[in-house]
Amino acid sequence: MSTGTFPALRGYPRADGRKGIRNVVVVGYLVECAHHVARHITSRFTDREVHLIGFPGCYPNAYAEKMMQRLCTHPNVGAALLVSLGCESMNKSWLEQQIAASGRPVHTLTIQKTGGTKKTIAAGVEWVQWALDELGGMEPVPMGVDELVIGTTCGGSDGTSGLTANPAVGRAFDALIAAGAACVFEETGELIGCEPHMVQRAVTPELGGEIMRSMEKAARYYATLGYGSFAVGNSDGGLTTIEEKSLGAYAKSGASAISGLVKPGDVPPSGKGGLYLLDVVPDGEVRFGFPNINDNAELAELIACGAHLILFTTGRGSVVGSAISPVIKVCANPETYRAMQDDMDIDAGSILEGRATLEEVGREICDRVVAIGNQVQSKSEELGHQEFILTYKSFEPIGPACLPVSMPFSIGAVR
Repeated sequence: MSTGTFPALRGYPRADGRKGIRNVVVVGYLVECAHHVARHITSRFTDREVHLIGFPGCYPNAYAEKMMQRLCTHPNVGAALLVSLGCESMNKSWLEQQIAASGRPVHTLTIQKTGGTKKTIAAGVEWVQWALDELGGMEPVPMGVDELVIGTTCGGSDGTSGLTANPAVGRAFDALIAAGAACVFEETGELIGCEPHMVQRAVTPELGGEIMRSMEKAARYYATLGYGSFAVGNSDGGLTTIEEKSLGAYAKSGASAISGLVKPGDVPPSGKGGLYLLDVVPDGEVRFGFPNINDNAELAELIACGAHLILFTTGRGSVVGSAISPVIKVCANPETYRAMQDDMDIDAGSILEGRATLEEVGREICDRVVAIGNQVQSKSEELGHQEFILTYKSFEPIGPACLPVSMPFSIGAVR
């Protein structure tokens, strides 16, 4: 597919040099006990860009703290209100300091000190309104495609996903990477069997080794738990094996060289672009439930890696969106698209029916990325979808081989 020249986008400048394609105020609860209050604060602004996020756990978790820090300082976020009960273990002082250091307005409300539910809701509504007024005077500035981080995931895959939507996203990724964007694909649990192909595409042998180890970890994890990333809905939709699903999921990565491997909350190097694999399977001993095969958990992890928007492929039909970053739905199945077109942005099923080619749908996806980057809303945004989930996990830091400094060959391998 010819990459052509991408039009300019419109972004909101941040103090760290990045730009956001949205200017969201996040209201983040720091324990489940504060969820109700945070939700009521957010509900007063249903027609504004005020999004609810949070961590329900009472006990500390380094992964959750890193995720909250990355999400509250995401380029699409302009200000953050933190809502604490007061006796949870989340390090709220550290989190507030990190957000303040990013140049964003931030405020913490502690329910036990503010006077309970009603008083905290009233104080929260007042602060959010102040933050919206402050952000309202910010004008967007020109932004290039090479300043974007774009994620991709799939949900509700069926027998058409690997034939239409997934490879079309792969074509779009190749074009966006050639234009300088950073693109992130996941998840390792859905790529089992594709290890040799990814290792071959790694920009260094050392990175190839890291990819292989991450895939071996995923295989061990799912073998121990006794299940993999294969649901009843996948089978009902015509997929027969995890291998078949893996090949379809792998197609989303396109054909570009793999520039690095990241874990949730790791942001691709600024200004370098390229293709990155996101390892979402926890490190350490296998703990039941840790993978949390849940589309919105993976969306949150992609966004914590800096993704300005997400390309979400679906064959059976998924209606979820996300807080913070827009979700573009690429529908694989033409029958699903006709039944659910109010929720779908791209009809990749047109490939199956001969109404469009893979390259044409790849270009349509690129065009939609540009439109979303110019303040056009995705279907899930129009419908008010702001789903979010964050649970316990455990990760070790990535090593130097995961983000190689030198690139021995150019991005955009031969297909």
